[in-house]
Amino acid sequence: MTDDALRRLLRDPPDLPVAAGLTELVRAVRSHGTAVLLAPPGAGKTTLVPPALAAAVDGRVVVTQPRRLAARAAAGRLAALLGEPVGATVGYAVRGDRRSGPATRVEVVTTGVLLRRLQRDPELPGVGAVVLDEVHERHLDADLCLALLVDVRAHLREIPVVAMSATLEAGRTAATLGGPGPGPSPVVEVPASLHPVERVWAPPRAGCCPWTSGA
Repeated sequence: MTDDALRRLLRDPPDLPVAAGLTELVRAVRSHGTAVLLAPPGAGKTTLVPPALAAAVDGRVVVTQPRRLAARAAAGRLAALLGEPVGATVGYAVRGDRRSGPATRVEVVTTGVLLRRLQRDPELPGVGAVVLDEVHERHLDADLCLALLVDVRAHLREIPVVAMSATLEAGRTAATLGGPGPGPSPVVEVPASLHPVERVWAPPRAGCCPWTSGA
C-alpha cells in the first residue's frame, strides 16, 4: 500500500516544474550515486524528489530541512498529497518530536537529527537515500552532514545522496559530493515556469488626482 501511494502520486504529479526533471535526476542517481538539483523556489523539489527516489531505491529516503517548522510543513504537504496522515508513508523527526513508523518511506528531518544519526551509526541502516534540501543555507550542521556523507560513501557504503537548492554554487557542491572517485556529481537544472506578461499603460483619468493637474 505504501509504495502504491507513491506510484500513484508520480503517475499524476502536481503541475510543478521539477516534474520534468525527475527522470533525469533518478537516472543520474542510479548511474553515479549522487546528483545536484538546481531549481527555482516553488519548483516542487521538496514535494516530488523524495517520492521519486523512494520509488527507485530500497529503504527509507531521509530528507533534511534546516528548521523544525520546515520539516513538519514538508512532511504535512507530502502526506496530504498522498491522502494519508503524517506518520504513515511520510513522517518527520525533529528534536523532541517524531511521527513515523515501520512503513514510513520518506522521513523529513532537521539537519541536526541527521547529524546525530550519522555520529551514532554512520552506515545509516535502513536508509536507501539521503536528500539534502536547501543546501545553500550554510551552517555547521549542514556542512558536517555533507562531509560525513561523502566520507560514508568513500569508506562504508555508496548511499545515494541528492543535494538540492534554488541558489546553489552547483559546480563546487557537485565536486564535493562526487568525492575523489568517479568525478563531480551530475547537475540537473530545472528552469522556472514562464508566464506571459502583458504590459498595459493606464494613465489616471483627468481630474482624479489633484497632483497631476497642476493645482
